Amino acid sequence: MTPPKAIQLDSRDNVLVALADLPLGEEVSYSGNLYRLTMAIPAKQKFAMRDFAVGSEIVMYGVTVGRAREPIARGGLLSTSNVVHDAAGFSAKKVDYNWTAPDVSRWAERTFDGYHRVDGQVGTRNYWLVVPLVFCENRNVDALREAFEEELGYGRPRLYREQVRALLHEYRDAGADRRGVEADGGHADRVFPNVDGIKFLIHQGGCGGTRDDSRALCGLLAGYIHHPNVAGATVLSLGCQNAQASDLFEELAKREPSLAKPVLVFDQQKSGLESDMLSDAIRQTFQGLVEANKIERMPAPLSKLTVGLKCGGSDGFSGISANPAVGQVSDMLAALGGKSILSEFPELCGSEQNLIDRCSDEQSADRFMHLMRSYQARAKAVHSGFEMNPSPGNIRDGLLTDAMKSAGAARKGGTSPVNDVLDYPEYVRSVGLSLQCTPGNDVECVTAQTGAGANIVLFTTGLGTPTGNPVTPVIKLSTNTKLAQRMSDIIDIDTGPIIEGHSTIEEMGDAILELIIRVASGDTHTKAESLRQDDFIPWKRGVSL
Repeated sequence: MTPPKAIQLDSRDNVLVALADLPLGEEVSYSGNLYRLTMAIPAKQKFAMRDFAVGSEIVMYGVTVGRAREPIARGGLLSTSNVVHDAAGFSAKKVDYNWTAPDVSRWAERTFDGYHRVDGQVGTRNYWLVVPLVFCENRNVDALREAFEEELGYGRPRLYREQVRALLHEYRDAGADRRGVEADGGHADRVFPNVDGIKFLIHQGGCGGTRDDSRALCGLLAGYIHHPNVAGATVLSLGCQNAQASDLFEELAKREPSLAKPVLVFDQQKSGLESDMLSDAIRQTFQGLVEANKIERMPAPLSKLTVGLKCGGSDGFSGISANPAVGQVSDMLAALGGKSILSEFPELCGSEQNLIDRCSDEQSADRFMHLMRSYQARAKAVHSGFEMNPSPGNIRDGLLTDAMKSAGAARKGGTSPVNDVLDYPEYVRSVGLSLQCTPGNDVECVTAQTGAGANIVLFTTGLGTPTGNPVTPVIKLSTNTKLAQRMSDIIDIDTGPIIEGHSTIEEMGDAILELIIRVASGDTHTKAESLRQDDFIPWKRGVSL
């Protein structure tokens, strides 16, 4: 069967999307109508289904995505020169939403092998975390990285290795399990086979900004420490900064009132000599790793998955292939009792009413409206706006306006009810789909989703982006096969067969969920993990699109 040359994404749309490069004068037949192209239409770009006068509404995905700034002939190419951003407004929840869940009976008994925590969460990885409360401690975090990574089989040799080596010898002499230790010269390949690694986070916050910034940072770090992929944490504090250890523990109490995992705090100003603090931190962290290594993977139901839904480096195929396939997975997880998180509020512009009407209660709908309007107002206050969101790469590959980009991005959230709305840096609370206020910025968003409890992130890309996370595996999905072949080192799964007519969204959703289970069980590592793409950027709640 010959694949179609173009596609209409919703019966209400008045533009078609080219699925392949179409030459000038090409006649495209669609749904009984014939369109003669007045110019060449590159793949991913859009052409008019009728004549547009100046000011005419451009509709895609059934919603307003722009207006004609000059006349566009039927069969004519849409571009930034003849289309300007526009989006429909939104108001209070208007309807009772009825949802038909997908059939997930074949998945009901499936499990993944994860790390079970005392609080009931289940991790897909088992990490120890080292974090600073303030940027002043970044150098000391690096010193601990140098001390631990090579001696324990996670990195390269640096300073302070002698102390870690001595602790390692004591551990071995005490009769500890030697699995993973090489015999040639005492080099440690993996001393702790049940610990996936030690993750060292650095940032530029904790002091000097507003108190709200520091409090938000403490909330984010608390989310990382509470995260099911984390067995325990070492926290370095200078002592005088805005982000105090007491603030961190208050934020932890919000997420886990009965803190069951070790959180080791070291205050440099109380310790005196820096070397004393670091030596103490090394000794106690090593003991924490010994305890973390006692935890083993055990089967868990798929309801213990919390999946972040993200797109970056999007293109004109994102809303046709990868994003709806991810939306299918989100719906399947909702039906299975799992959780998913849809973020990137600047990339929900124009899709607000649909999400509002899908909210399970008016309180969630009102909160979403408030957060969206507040975000838009902050952008306007600095002479910016959501309309400035699309990057040059987005525009070049078919996403001409923010509303056009957003309508495709929103498809990652599937069709299930919105059961909760989270402000940054809150932790996920409800089964099913939650909306989370974050920027569209790739790393800030994935950082926030992980801080909210995502133990897997699905990241779709049409142009190619290497974004990863230090704590949560990030599965990268290409929207088109050319990208998957060209940048195979960063892509985990290709959804291009949807564009080519070789796969359905439902079939691709099944394939993605199978991959999630393998990654969650530790049987497969993502390309971002293999590349050690440990990106971490806290959002300061300023204007970031």
